[in-house]
Amino acid sequence: MQQVRANTILGRYIMYCPFCGAHDTKVIDSRLGTEGDQVRRRRECIECGERFTTFETAELMLPRLIKQDGTRQPFDEEKLRAGMLRALEKRPVGMDLLEAAIARIKHRLRATGEREISSRTLGELVIEELRGLDEVAYIRFASVYRRFQDINEFRDEIDRLAKQVENNK
Repeated sequence: MQQVRANTILGRYIMYCPFCGAHDTKVIDSRLGTEGDQVRRRRECIECGERFTTFETAELMLPRLIKQDGTRQPFDEEKLRAGMLRALEKRPVGMDLLEAAIARIKHRLRATGEREISSRTLGELVIEELRGLDEVAYIRFASVYRRFQDINEFRDEIDRLAKQVENNK
């Protein structure tokens, strides 16, 4: 997909034509995307007559993370995905389920309305999502995240998980 440039002139957005570079295009059709979170627009260049599609989505900022040592860093979706993939390695969980879990985490982070959140909060959201995806991945992630020191801590966490599963039946 070709990236299309936009510019503002007198508060009005001008969409550049990706074919001839003309500064004005007109919208022919607008529709909601399949998920309902983006608008798909068919456009036509006034100069050359070529048609192209653009997608418009709301750019919502994710909160910055406050690490345990007090440093702050921007949310990094790739780090989140990599950590979850590590926990899910060799487990029967499809990428579509992982991506849905990441989308839920991002949605919950945005819904806080906060500009900054602790990395601990993010970790708990990840643990919650992994618990629903795969019990083994959950235990893997929890053991590293919560820094289990011995087998008893593993056993305690597995017992808690077993009780939750039993209560949900």
